[in-house]
Amino acid sequence: MVTKIAVIQKPPVMLQRDATIEGMLGSIEEAADAGATLLVFPEAHIPGYPTWMWRLKPGGDMALTSEIHARLRENAVDIERGDLAPLQEAAALHALTLVVGISEIDSRFSGTTLFNSVVVIGPEGSLLNRHRKLMPTNPERMVWGMGDGSGLRVVDTPAGRLGSLICWESYMPLARFALYAQAMEIFVNPTWDSSDTNLASMRHIAKEGGCWVVSTATAIQGSDIPETFPERDRLYTPEEWINVGNAVVIAPSGEIMAGPLNREKGILYAEIEIETSLRARRSLDVSGHYDRPDIFSLTVNRAPQPPAVFIDS
Repeated sequence: MVTKIAVIQKPPVMLQRDATIEGMLGSIEEAADAGATLLVFPEAHIPGYPTWMWRLKPGGDMALTSEIHARLRENAVDIERGDLAPLQEAAALHALTLVVGISEIDSRFSGTTLFNSVVVIGPEGSLLNRHRKLMPTNPERMVWGMGDGSGLRVVDTPAGRLGSLICWESYMPLARFALYAQAMEIFVNPTWDSSDTNLASMRHIAKEGGCWVVSTATAIQGSDIPETFPERDRLYTPEEWINVGNAVVIAPSGEIMAGPLNREKGILYAEIEIETSLRARRSLDVSGHYDRPDIFSLTVNRAPQPPAVFIDS
């Protein structure tokens, strides 16, 4: 079965959750009209990747960091509050699958801590999976907490069995293997890394896992940052490309099938065929006939790790 996918690397409205979601609804309608049934958005798309953390000084910019983070917290996605409802309704309306990167707030326990998460929304509008990034990268640790293994799951979608890791989680061999061992056919990597090295890594993962790989960062310039962003003009210049995007779709052979979409705020389309993934693993199946479980073993703790368990009498 052939599936048309859309990789959307348009910029969000930075630090504005509702406006970003409104823009996403337009992109979803555009992609649905083009016949796509699997749509992928970048890392932390709602309400925008915290690129400022790579520019601010840890000590000297403490007050500015605090102000920006407060706005991020106010605009983070609260799943339990229903912030994803407009996207879930759009998925159901158009009968498509969405993979979306979000800054998620933990409203259940702390009410403050944020997580770098990716959600999969199915064509009936249900939340199929939520995965929190296991290890934020470098200055990201000043923004997001560490996730647990509860979202290390491959889920069934009309396009195929889909799993996701966020950005540099893809460099964690055991995390990748945890997904390979669940018969993954499509690997989605919402990312901020648009480098040639990342592209080489995605091609390696496609070959290693015998799976389709979809990866994208956000194509965004300084001029896309709203005027309301604190000290915007000090941190960004209008003409600079903060990130070039580089959306790409790679076949299980490691061959690039579409993209990279460079310095273009748009949608990359491609067609994928799951049978291609199954045939690729005839000769190399790293969690099957090419594995040696008598020598190597992996235990994955997928139990949620809440900070407290309350037992009422």
